Amino acid sequence: MLAARNEKQAMAATLWFNIAHYAVRPWPWILVALASLIVYPELSDLQAKLPYVDPAIIGHDLAYPAMLLFVPHGLLGLVVASLAAAYMSTISTHLNWGASYVVDDVYRRFIRPAASESHYVNVGRAVTVGLMVLAALVALWLDHAMQAFQILLQIGAGTGLIFLLRWFWWRINAWSEIAAMLVSFLFALYLHLGHVRLGFAPIDPALALVIGVGVTTVTWLAVTVLTPPTDRAVLQSFYDRIRPYPAGWRRAVDISGGEHAGGDIAASLLAWFLGCVAVYAALFATGYLLYGRLTVGLVCAAVAVLSAFALSRVIPRVGFWTG
Repeated sequence: MLAARNEKQAMAATLWFNIAHYAVRPWPWILVALASLIVYPELSDLQAKLPYVDPAIIGHDLAYPAMLLFVPHGLLGLVVASLAAAYMSTISTHLNWGASYVVDDVYRRFIRPAASESHYVNVGRAVTVGLMVLAALVALWLDHAMQAFQILLQIGAGTGLIFLLRWFWWRINAWSEIAAMLVSFLFALYLHLGHVRLGFAPIDPALALVIGVGVTTVTWLAVTVLTPPTDRAVLQSFYDRIRPYPAGWRRAVDISGGEHAGGDIAASLLAWFLGCVAVYAALFATGYLLYGRLTVGLVCAAVAVLSAFALSRVIPRVGFWTG
């Protein structure tokens, strides 16, 4: 989105990303996973196929590596290289991302605002090393890959509400978001790394998500009320540039300057619904066609096409499908 020339192209790129990410990309993994259930129906079959692997680490997440044993040697080298490249790119992205947060948003702003650029580069290098060590320590605490996924899901569930409401309510400030991110992260670590170790009964993952959302929401709402609001000039500048829906901004900014560019909120909700239908219909269409279920696959494909067409007609009412 940041590389797009205008909002129209940014929206088109976002729609295409969701189709490619959710409807196309998962199916090679899903097919391999389904095939692994046939080839290795039990964990004992995995142990027999991997006799030199420590039985203590034999788990369901080893099914994918075990399936790689059936790949020809030339392609296997390509797969291993692609996995290594994906791993390195993800690690480097998150390390650079985290270092930029710490240096630009915290250190440069609040601790050393007038230091030289070389100083900030050195601090960024030190922070990168520190983040890598911290990530290694967290990885040592994890028992399997699913824990990492559940922690990320827990963190995202806790902060999701504030990341949406900040566009609709002027009172949410930087401290609100910092509190939400910190509490959501710490609560996720507690649930998955400390709750059972302290002697408490395990919590169902679905219930844990609900509890995490509740704890995080109560915390950031309290922080929002107890901390001073953002400066009115900053809020006005943000509103003039972004033009969010005015209902939650009337008390803080002057909404009379210029036409509201947010469009119709009902159209926005309808566009959201149609986008979800299009993405999921494309997902199931791809799967059914791969399984040879031609009739159901074509029906899902037709639903995806019709939803996408309806979406293209609704989006102009949202307010930014021009230019």
